[in-house]
Amino acid sequence: MVKKFTLLFCCGFLTISIQAQNFDGGIIAGASTSQVAGDMLGGFNKIGLLAGVYTNLKIKENLKVQLEITYIEKGSRNPNLHKHPFTEEITLSYVEVPISINLQQKESLGVELGILPAFIMSSKMNDYFSEIEIDPSFEKYDFGIFAGINYHLSKKIILNSRISNSIIPIRPHVSGATDGWNKGQYNTVLSFALHYNF
Repeated sequence: MVKKFTLLFCCGFLTISIQAQNFDGGIIAGASTSQVAGDMLGGFNKIGLLAGVYTNLKIKENLKVQLEITYIEKGSRNPNLHKHPFTEEITLSYVEVPISINLQQKESLGVELGILPAFIMSSKMNDYFSEIEIDPSFEKYDFGIFAGINYHLSKKIILNSRISNSIIPIRPHVSGATDGWNKGQYNTVLSFALHYNF
């Protein structure tokens, strides 16, 4: 149901954009650095690929609504795994559909706020020795919020930096315990990407 709604929204948005003749678009290429809150590791040590496409619709002179479809790699990594061989590392890949409001503050600088529906493509956990069984499993969907900055290097190229965080758990704690807002594990991502405008 969520996938169908998202696809319908994307198709509708693209149709409106084309008809309005106020739309723009391009490709995205960059990298993610991530961690998983609640996995007993800290630090943005997991580096992954970020790639996709985007389109945006101009609402006002300095205000746009943007829709993206991206592939992104997330998870957690222990740089001292050889010292702690039984620490569990996480590797996740998602297709995300970020939807944002983009406000142009200056000619070369803009800010963005948005929501982040995502669908998991693959998941893996390993320690120093081998891949291990995932129990409990990761949720099929992720939903988060994000904020970012867009720096216009030229008319065609934009440098985007963004921080995002899940607002629903991507996986329960192994113990099954919850504490207030802490219901399980959550993705936290810092990403850096170039947007090339067609």
